Amino acid sequence: MRLLVLGGSVFLSRTVAAQAVAAGHDVVCAHRGRSGGSPDGARWVAWDRDQPVPSALRSEPFDAVVDVARHPSRVRSAVTAFPSSHWVFVSTINVYADDATPGGTPASLPLVPPCDEDVDLSVEPEAYGPMKRACELAVLDGAASATVVRPGLIVGPGDPTGRFSYWPDRLADGGEVLAPGAPPDPVQVIDVRDLAAWLVLLAERRTVGTFDGTGAPTTRGAVLTAIADGVGAAPSLTWVDQSFLLEREVPPWMGPGSLPLWLPLPEYAGLLSHDVAASFAAGLHTRDLAETARDTLAWLRSDDGVAPTGMGREAEAELLADWQNHRA
Repeated sequence: MRLLVLGGSVFLSRTVAAQAVAAGHDVVCAHRGRSGGSPDGARWVAWDRDQPVPSALRSEPFDAVVDVARHPSRVRSAVTAFPSSHWVFVSTINVYADDATPGGTPASLPLVPPCDEDVDLSVEPEAYGPMKRACELAVLDGAASATVVRPGLIVGPGDPTGRFSYWPDRLADGGEVLAPGAPPDPVQVIDVRDLAAWLVLLAERRTVGTFDGTGAPTTRGAVLTAIADGVGAAPSLTWVDQSFLLEREVPPWMGPGSLPLWLPLPEYAGLLSHDVAASFAAGLHTRDLAETARDTLAWLRSDDGVAPTGMGREAEAELLADWQNHRA
């Protein structure tokens, strides 16, 4: 298969290109070359997607295209350039208008209205889902055949967000660990390598349809246990009620000072609890989370690793002490 990866230099798109090369495919990565290099075995063509498609790409036929873009104008121009290829478009679960209902599927959940304009997300972050929805429609309307994949939380080596990597790092340190919420709280993640391998498979098979791209739903307790196992740690988990965390304005999800993977319930009860039976039926396979945690920690502590963001140790200790006083 001749595969065009629009991107190929960072995290998911780079892992897709690497997986496709390993599978024996002829892979071309098209990106600006500013965020990193393409994996060994893939050919790079320089392309700033705000500019016309380079002649080096227009002159080549591709069996399939994998695109992870979020700007509708860029997706529309690329689909126009390669309409006969099978498209695998990587969207997001943020296209759903309902984050509260557990067990949702692409067939059951309502969608946000599309935003056809390229919006600066630093100014309007809420435009991310609507822009991705517009990108989906551009692919579905313009490509000869297409797969739309809506990932949830993508984790593993190379993750620049810190949303997951905080936990292997923190649990490996041991001691008393602040665990947000409650053990039964829903959590749902996917290793970037498993998602990438599945995207390549969907391209190979020219699968048509829309799928959620995430692992099976599980619980926060199971996730933290698996991560601890993966990094060889036996921490003492202290579960802190979400009401206490909200009262003290602890940031959820990601970012400096946050407790990653934690989201307030019930308003986000469905965001990390999708029914992905159709995705597994379409060839998705996922590895044990302990393996993901082990490999993520090894990456964090390598020369290429990025320091995870999240709550600092001093702030965690202060919050734990406050929690114990609160319960006394």
